[in-house]
Amino acid sequence: MIPLGVNVPNFGAEATVGALLDWARFAEDEGFATLVVSDHVVPTPEVTALYPDPFHDPFVLLAWLAGQTSRVRLGTSVVVLPYRHPLHTARMSAMLDLMSGGRFVLGVGAGWAATEFAALGADHAARGQVTDRYLDLITTAWERERVSAELPGMRITDAATGPRPAAGRLPVWAGGASPRAIRRAARWASAWHPINPPYEWLRDRGVPALRAAAADLGSPVPDLVVRIKARLQPASGGPGRPLGVGTLAEVVEDVATLEQLGANEVILDANPDTPRPRDFDAERRHLVEIAQAYAAR
Repeated sequence: MIPLGVNVPNFGAEATVGALLDWARFAEDEGFATLVVSDHVVPTPEVTALYPDPFHDPFVLLAWLAGQTSRVRLGTSVVVLPYRHPLHTARMSAMLDLMSGGRFVLGVGAGWAATEFAALGADHAARGQVTDRYLDLITTAWERERVSAELPGMRITDAATGPRPAAGRLPVWAGGASPRAIRRAARWASAWHPINPPYEWLRDRGVPALRAAAADLGSPVPDLVVRIKARLQPASGGPGRPLGVGTLAEVVEDVATLEQLGANEVILDANPDTPRPRDFDAERRHLVEIAQAYAAR
């Protein structure tokens, strides 16, 4: 049996301070391995069409939750790397690692919302290249007291990097499903973190591509941490249903199938993917049902 994590909604009117604390205590009390939150900096209409505002900053939120919890791992799924200076991201991540007693994992991605990139003055077209450059600098900064780098529009000379992670380097989950994203995971990450992948694609193309990229780089194959939906419904989802959508038996079988594929952890996400009011109590009940049924199989 592999560990299960939960994606906590850090956006929308229902995601109050009290509700977020309830989610953290729920994740820890119910034995979920990891609690992850998402990232948007400037929620433009393109973003809020899917993720209603307000959107809570993941670093600030997880720093607070680190002091409210003691066991559950805290992570991002995922931070959009081109939105922030890489040394700022490295420093915030290292501080979260220290403040949480080594419980932080940095999930990263290249982003998608073109209007949000424009609002931040970031280059949407070059986001893949920027993500690679930033991740390389972030992982280097964790391991060295000072760094120098020459990046487009950025010259860094002998910059101090502290505080640094206690273990020298943090776990990184690299999201994305493109060939570049999979190679990024193989080069820099401890785990590949695809979000809502179709199972057949993951089995036939995604995992083989990850193994091939690792072999080409001469590096170990990263772990596989998959985020799927957690949407129980009374009737079968039928052929072609997304992973995590269906009856309790179907969703549990989805998790078991990912385990057989080699997944090291599965993150369950109850987000309905539409900006409508949510019933957090019902979502948490369903998450517990899935976790208990999976443990009992």
